[in-house]
Amino acid sequence: MSGKVQGVWYRATTVEEAKKLGLTGWVRNLPDGRVQIVAEGPRESLERLIAWCHEGPPLAVVDEVKVVWEPYTGEFANFSIAY
Repeated sequence: MSGKVQGVWYRATTVEEAKKLGLTGWVRNLPDGRVQIVAEGPRESLERLIAWCHEGPPLAVVDEVKVVWEPYTGEFANFSIAY
């Protein structure tokens, strides 16, 4: 995600949304001001998370969401903030 997505609780609320949707993976801030998410789970749940990402938390201003679909790996046990 790009836009005003750091310093607005984007990562914390992404974790909440992903857990509600039963997804696993992580979210992190990037040095250039963007946020990156890696998520696994049912496609419908992933699509709902992507839709949520276009808005984000109340203070966010999302300019762009890029999505890259990759094969499921099953490597994550939960959804968390990565540092």
